[in-house]
Amino acid sequence: MTTVEIEYCVPCGFLDRAETVQHALLTTFGEQLDAVTLKTGDNGVFTVSVGGETVFDKHEDAYDVDDIVRQVRTFV
Repeated sequence: MTTVEIEYCVPCGFLDRAETVQHALLTTFGEQLDAVTLKTGDNGVFTVSVGGETVFDKHEDAYDVDDIVRQVRTFV
């Protein structure tokens, strides 16, 4: 099974964005995932990691929920 971690910047107000990604992943993959966790951060961070491997980093990638789901799919 797979664990996904979403780290988001609290001061930047990225909680809504993190919850949107979390919801999309849980809706798409359901019981195929062990967990989709939210981790608080700062300094503009917004990353999605699967099993410790980063599949999305807002500093490198354009924010697109569907693309993040596609990236996670390769690990599920």
